[in-house]
Amino acid sequence: MKQRRRIFYSEKQKALMWERWRKGESLQRIAQLFDRNHSSVQGILAETGGIQPPQRHRSRLALTLAEREEISRALVADDSIQSIAMRLDRAPSTICREIKRNSGPDGYRASHADQLAWDRAQRPKACKLVEHRTLAHIVAGKLQLQWSPQQIAGWLKRAYPDNEDYHVSHETIYRSLFIQARGALKKELLEHLRRTRAMRRSRHHTQKTDDHGRIRDTVSISERPATVEDRAVPGHWEGDLLCGSGSSQIATLVERQTRYVMLVKIASKDSETVINALIKHAGKLPQELYKSLTWDRGTEMAGHKRFTVATDIQVYFCDPQHPWQRGSNENTNGLLRQYFPKGTDLSVYSQAKLNAVARRLNERPRKTLDYETPAERFQQTIASTG
Repeated sequence: MKQRRRIFYSEKQKALMWERWRKGESLQRIAQLFDRNHSSVQGILAETGGIQPPQRHRSRLALTLAEREEISRALVADDSIQSIAMRLDRAPSTICREIKRNSGPDGYRASHADQLAWDRAQRPKACKLVEHRTLAHIVAGKLQLQWSPQQIAGWLKRAYPDNEDYHVSHETIYRSLFIQARGALKKELLEHLRRTRAMRRSRHHTQKTDDHGRIRDTVSISERPATVEDRAVPGHWEGDLLCGSGSSQIATLVERQTRYVMLVKIASKDSETVINALIKHAGKLPQELYKSLTWDRGTEMAGHKRFTVATDIQVYFCDPQHPWQRGSNENTNGLLRQYFPKGTDLSVYSQAKLNAVARRLNERPRKTLDYETPAERFQQTIASTG
């Protein structure tokens, strides 16, 4: 059988790959730039877990190609080590070591010596989580609680403000997981990330959205008061259905100011059932903490007027195919997939179990809250309104 020829990419082509990957383009689309299959591009990106390696650069103390060319000419002229060192303003030991290390079968050649030195310099920097095992243990423990690397990094700065030994960037944590620095974090911890893909995806990666149809007498999000838009006051919520297998679903609600999450068990997706469940749930909160609800244009909210009459809570609707207009809820639904993966039968979960999952999310520190938790902020809100 004829063996397929191995594909080699230039550094310029690899740089273009990483640029397009950061912009969120698919592997197939990137591969089309080179008239290749997506698997050849995936092989390049997967080597470092979808995280672009830092650009290499030469040390300012290293010999330059021009200096090596001068050494090569001087050796041909049979100049001494001392005279070469004086001409280049370098130590004689530097010149001597250079010649011994980088001479080949044909003697010392500047271009060959320069390439050898460049190849030899590929020594990875020691990972901070390898050098500081206590820190690695703390990070691993938080990952097992389903905290994101960014939440862990922010919490560490807040918990140890005066001890930089306990500060680590979220990128370092991601690199330790995806690139697998030896002895840093166990690969099994990857399963605790909210996205369990093999490579880290760009935040610009687009997700497909569906238009769920039209609902009558909707109030557009553009008519929502400015105090709701800028999150100046609490009590304004975003909601949606998280769907599972067999037409199962749960309602997800997020308070815009505190990012506090509540989950509601829904027996069926029809509008009457959803509205009845939301009306019942609304009675659990004081009016000061439930003033409005912003929803996508799913047909489950066709009975929104009945909900407003029963609860005195105004419902606003996003523009068609604009789910990011309720971004807090979209982000939360992404987090919930860590507990309820796609294809899960959501009907088997009791309200008590849903409350336990919501509690898990509400006890995670959030960057947007200066690494306080939604539970802390929501309790502060309750205290101030009480």
